[in-house]
Amino acid sequence: MMASAAPITQPDRLRESGSARYAKYRGQLTTYFDSTARKAWVDLTSDAPVSGIRATVRAGRDRMRATLLSWLPADLSGRRLLDAGCGTGSLAVEAAERGAEVVAIDVSQGLVDVARERAPDGLAIDWRVGDLLDPALGRFDHVIAMDSLIHYPTADIVDVVGALGERSGTVGFTFAPSSPLLQTMYMAGKLFPRGNRSPAIKPVSENRLRRALGERLPEHDIAHGERVASGFYTSHALMVEAG
Repeated sequence: MMASAAPITQPDRLRESGSARYAKYRGQLTTYFDSTARKAWVDLTSDAPVSGIRATVRAGRDRMRATLLSWLPADLSGRRLLDAGCGTGSLAVEAAERGAEVVAIDVSQGLVDVARERAPDGLAIDWRVGDLLDPALGRFDHVIAMDSLIHYPTADIVDVVGALGERSGTVGFTFAPSSPLLQTMYMAGKLFPRGNRSPAIKPVSENRLRRALGERLPEHDIAHGERVASGFYTSHALMVEAG
């Protein structure tokens, strides 16, 4: 008799159903952050002087990081946290300084190398390069995915947050809220691509996303939501929490 197939986990379903699209976007991000944009992001996430436009982005990202961390307990001792798309590591470091055992993962080897070099000694941070949906990462008390899903369409965001929500008590993440300005910028990028432009940010309807998350994670509630707008930076954060 033929042996039955092993059950397909949610991350496996994502790779099978949306595998080509998911892999395509992840590959674009890897190439972008490991080559074209590495120095720009190293500067942006430091205290190095930057242009006025990038200064607004830096300020917006600082506010968003503070917002997401404010939704977590002040004392994270004994809690396991996944920084999903850790970049140069600022959020991972702050969480670890509050006592969390942090797994920090990103698709970019270059950014993870910078994060590892910048991190103070003695913090419980496991730096990794790879897929934030890797089931080998295990279970977590908290997951934070700050600006790491903004390049994906609604369906993929829901699948990723759903998969992470099945392995964590809370998932805080950000998306690019749909607006006439962002839609115009998105279409301009589609019509006039440049080789050094970042992978396109996908505008997402908040109402549609909330409905889809409710269907995907019926046992979770959307516990928090906040939008941060700072010049050329606009991002909306949600946190889903197991009931």
